[in-house]
Amino acid sequence: MSYLRFTIRVIGLLCVLILGLFIAFAIYAWLGKAQKEWVLSNWSKLLMSTTGVKITQEGRPIMDGPVMLTANHVSWIDIFIINSQRATSFIAKSEIRQWPVIGWLVAAVGTIFIQRGSRQAVIDINAGMADYFKENTCIGLFPEGTTSDGFTVLHMFSGLLEGAMNARVPIQPVALLFTYKGERSGRVAFVGEQTLVANIWVLLSSKDVGVTVRFLPPITQAGEEVLIPRQELADKIRDRLLQEVDVSMQTNTDAVNPKI
Repeated sequence: MSYLRFTIRVIGLLCVLILGLFIAFAIYAWLGKAQKEWVLSNWSKLLMSTTGVKITQEGRPIMDGPVMLTANHVSWIDIFIINSQRATSFIAKSEIRQWPVIGWLVAAVGTIFIQRGSRQAVIDINAGMADYFKENTCIGLFPEGTTSDGFTVLHMFSGLLEGAMNARVPIQPVALLFTYKGERSGRVAFVGEQTLVANIWVLLSSKDVGVTVRFLPPITQAGEEVLIPRQELADKIRDRLLQEVDVSMQTNTDAVNPKI
């Protein structure tokens, strides 16, 4: 049954990707900002529907004005999951641009690519963020810089928070909580030495995969100066996400404060 499920979903996924390529290279550049955001969000919803991943939204994303979304990172589909909730220009590692089809698509819709380990690249992107925010753009960031199994949040790098801090835009954490057959799971996490092809097989052949996209209260507010150091801000974001992502922390909290 998993082979049949995989085959059906692959065919559907290829059709959605072909549609995306047509839109990206024939239509997208001619659309206005609001139209681009509508297309990106709805195409992402279609893509995620094709993969069989059920998305549940909790909390409210900031939908108006500029904002930076900071999320824990589990899989290559995280970008499309968040885009299905609000159209977002992501800062992503430059290697993604080389991925067949997916890399071309995320590049066409305005993904900001960064070369890992390049200090100058961080400086340039932070400086360029001001222009994005002036256009009321939502910028997405995975401050861990890599993926985890979805049960923890790795150390967060603070360098790319500076652009949002300087622009005084709200920084909103987003917790991605993956499930399999109704239970928290790292089944579709894209981690370790697993190849993209192997991960796609696991994702498309699996039944009952879901993800809760939990939008948390902003860490910083619009127009307010951030007075704490950059790394301290990154640590605050990580601590807030850990409270949602780390099951053991939730268990300990429930033990101390039992629900009545």
